[in-house]
Amino acid sequence: MLGEKVLSAIRKYSVKNAIEYGKANEKSVFGKVISEFPETKSDMKGLMEEISRIVSEVSRLDKASLEKEFEAHREEFEKAQRIKAKESVPKFVLEGAVKGDFATRYAPAPNGYMHIGHAKAALMASEFAKIYEGRIFLYFDDTNPEKDKKEYVDAMKEDLSWMGIHFDDEYYASDNVGLIYAHARKLLGQGDAYACECDAETVSKNRFAGIECVHRTRAGSENMRIFEGMLAGKYDEGKVAIRFRGEMKSQNTALRDPVILRIKKEMHYRQGEKYIVWPTYDLNTPIMDSMHKVTDVIRSKEFELRDELARRILKALGLDAPRIHSESRLVITDNITHKRELNKLIAEGELWGYDDPRLVTVSALRRRGIAPEAIRKFVLRSGMSKTDGKIDVSMLLDENRKVVDRIAKRLFFVEDPVKVRIEGGRETAVKMNLLPEKEDGLRQYVVGNVLYISRKDAESISVGDKIRFKDLFNVEVSNLKGDITCKFIGGDQKGTRTVQWVSEGNYIAAKLVIPGKLLINGEFNKDSLAQIQGFAEGYAQNIGQGEIVQFERVGFFRLDDRKQMLFIGS
Repeated sequence: MLGEKVLSAIRKYSVKNAIEYGKANEKSVFGKVISEFPETKSDMKGLMEEISRIVSEVSRLDKASLEKEFEAHREEFEKAQRIKAKESVPKFVLEGAVKGDFATRYAPAPNGYMHIGHAKAALMASEFAKIYEGRIFLYFDDTNPEKDKKEYVDAMKEDLSWMGIHFDDEYYASDNVGLIYAHARKLLGQGDAYACECDAETVSKNRFAGIECVHRTRAGSENMRIFEGMLAGKYDEGKVAIRFRGEMKSQNTALRDPVILRIKKEMHYRQGEKYIVWPTYDLNTPIMDSMHKVTDVIRSKEFELRDELARRILKALGLDAPRIHSESRLVITDNITHKRELNKLIAEGELWGYDDPRLVTVSALRRRGIAPEAIRKFVLRSGMSKTDGKIDVSMLLDENRKVVDRIAKRLFFVEDPVKVRIEGGRETAVKMNLLPEKEDGLRQYVVGNVLYISRKDAESISVGDKIRFKDLFNVEVSNLKGDITCKFIGGDQKGTRTVQWVSEGNYIAAKLVIPGKLLINGEFNKDSLAQIQGFAEGYAQNIGQGEIVQFERVGFFRLDDRKQMLFIGS
């Protein structure tokens, strides 16, 4: 049998959850109680029964009663929050970085749409530029004419601006290809690079086995002749490439003579047909960093093997190398970020596009109603951790609720509406706050004798039940055959249960779309987008395109299409 302390904890967490989210959630309360009283795991059945009972009781309380009960625990919760905040402050320190003498960059390849992992890299760079009172550059690594597109450049710039990231300068690798050629000639002349005519399969096999290329010992003059021939268009794609002379026996496979220039004759979105020989990331990015005097590079630890390669190339060229700081990747569970998989699902009609609200692209998060502030807090919470971990999107949604709760107008919505007729009532004028405890924003209605409630509520009531229409008046259920009929009781008495409603003449048909998990056990979830039809109260017609509202006891939603009154859940 559970003790009074446990029962009291269940009650206070249920009240807190109801205050924060409009209704108490059993799973959330369970997690809090188990954390505080781990010994209750020995009676899981009894614990769940008590949680269910208490959550049900709390859910029937009106707003005033909830707030009064919460007030008794407010100081305790605020103290716990301060301690948690102090203990969870992430570490934002870059070894060797100097305040006032700091420059970093965000270096996306414009070959797809930004997702939350890219957002983390951009936000981290921006945050450190502020901490170290330095500069941040936007550098587009756009030397792959097959994949890089202006469409992606424009989308990335829009996403970055929306997230509030502003740059001190902007530059493109493709604008500097001529400069890269000059450095390539120096490497070839010094014997630090060579022309390789092996096919791609041979290069791959030899690099895997640590076998030196047969062209590795070519004279510098011959390598230079071949390179100039590449620039003149004498070779077809795949017939020759320039490789950096590294260490073919190195345990670090990135040092095994990587390709640093290759022939690609596709039209480039920015340079057109100006170039047919394109540098790889391994060559152009270190040179661009040095040229723009980048002091500190913050990037995902998946590139750690390439750090030594970048330093060797810069050393061979006599250029300064930036400090490189590695961080963990941000991976969201049960989601997809790879362009090939996304394109397939979009082509098959399973996804709306790259801004489908089930995705974690920045455009999808924006469409879903996730605030930039929430994304920032979410991605920065781990600091410069090197530990990769998969994170559920619910953590981002929780962060977002804290942000939008302050600004989201409260409205009523009834799913699958059922008509209710009131006997003995009269027209009632009602005023309700749009935001809690802020009377300067009101919605006002004149309510007659016909209301609508959700079918779920309708199916849970019985003849003789007394119910309260939230913020309106109380009734007693008198008939459930056909339309529900209720007898008017009055406006002051509190019913045993409170339900949402909309009134005849003061509603508008609306559709709610609620995104769920995109993948289940690694497979696409065809039921990942729930759609709910119902009535929103009439004030919803005043909501602007893109505005976020809270449909009480349903959740937060962004108005995606004002014409269709389509709301997307966040």
